[in-house]
Amino acid sequence: MQFTLGIFLIWRIGLFFIAAIGEKILSFSPSFPYSDIYLIPSGLPHWLWSFANFDGVHYLTIAEKGYSAQFTQVFFPLYPLLIGIFNNILPFINPIITGLFISNMLFLFSLMIFRKLMRLDYKEKEIKWMIAFLLFFPTSFFLGSLYTESLFFFLVISSFYMARKKRWILAGILGAFASATKLVGILLLPALLWEWWQANRSKYHVLGIKYKKILHTIFYILHSPIIYLIPLGLITYTIYLQQAFGDWLYFWHAQPVFGAERSGTGIIILPQVIWRYLKMLVTNPYTQYSFWVALWELGSLVVSCSLLVIGLLKKVRMSYLIFGFLTVIVPTLTGTLSSMPRYILVAFPIFISLGLIRNRLERNLLFVICCLLSVIFTILFTSGRWVS
Repeated sequence: MQFTLGIFLIWRIGLFFIAAIGEKILSFSPSFPYSDIYLIPSGLPHWLWSFANFDGVHYLTIAEKGYSAQFTQVFFPLYPLLIGIFNNILPFINPIITGLFISNMLFLFSLMIFRKLMRLDYKEKEIKWMIAFLLFFPTSFFLGSLYTESLFFFLVISSFYMARKKRWILAGILGAFASATKLVGILLLPALLWEWWQANRSKYHVLGIKYKKILHTIFYILHSPIIYLIPLGLITYTIYLQQAFGDWLYFWHAQPVFGAERSGTGIIILPQVIWRYLKMLVTNPYTQYSFWVALWELGSLVVSCSLLVIGLLKKVRMSYLIFGFLTVIVPTLTGTLSSMPRYILVAFPIFISLGLIRNRLERNLLFVICCLLSVIFTILFTSGRWVS
């Protein structure tokens, strides 16, 4: 508990300090809308409100006015709903402070639950390194920003923990909230069904059920509360979209509006996406900022997949890896790796793989690189430059 709280406070205070120093290095140059409406006029210091840059302003809009702004339906409702509820209870507190408080408290709770979950399989020293890599990962500042990542991470880790404790209804309910927070929350379904399978198949054999293998599998699935609960968040949102806007899949169809050549109609397979990024790296000069963004997005995919494969070799729990691989691959189906450095934060098996590195030199070197990149990306993000 002391280690988790201590390293969290070092991380959080450190990010504010970096943002304050960064303001003196790079002037604020927003490449996103509404900063002049929600952020700058807030009266808060730059080092505070800058953690609501980019998507943060959209969540503030939804929290205040609902989905009145066109195409904001790409942002799922649970996180801005929480901000709105707190704002109604405490209207005298600035919504930016409310959102940041929610994000940071949920992330702190996530770290505590993550530690409890990892204790089921790993040693304390390994767990401390997993937490350290998570906190000082290059884009970890999103977990302390006005973004959905902290809420989603909290729900995912809590759902897995409940599943490991065989409290399936609670795991399913938490999964339902996750699917109301981000689209990839639905990917908890196959991961937790695997957990259900592993926990219950021997019991059904004891009962003497002798169906063929396929029928046996279906029998397992239909008896799991997971399959009925986790999709409820997504289903509820699609019903709302249909009733309010006449489009069940508005969150998907509005994707192209947010750029990066996202597809909102079809599915684009990963090799096509990788080929597109390789062409971008060849055709764009390295002196352009877009070159480095493309390199970082492609590099994030390669690094995360490599760490997940390492996790597979190190026999990380299969349900974790199922969720990890799916959360990395599914976002690429829109035809872009845009935001990939942020998306991989919730693929928590990559931090398990990092924490399990045995070679002290390699581990320390990787940690230093993560810390340095974290400083750079935090400065870029808080100054209004696109990072992820």
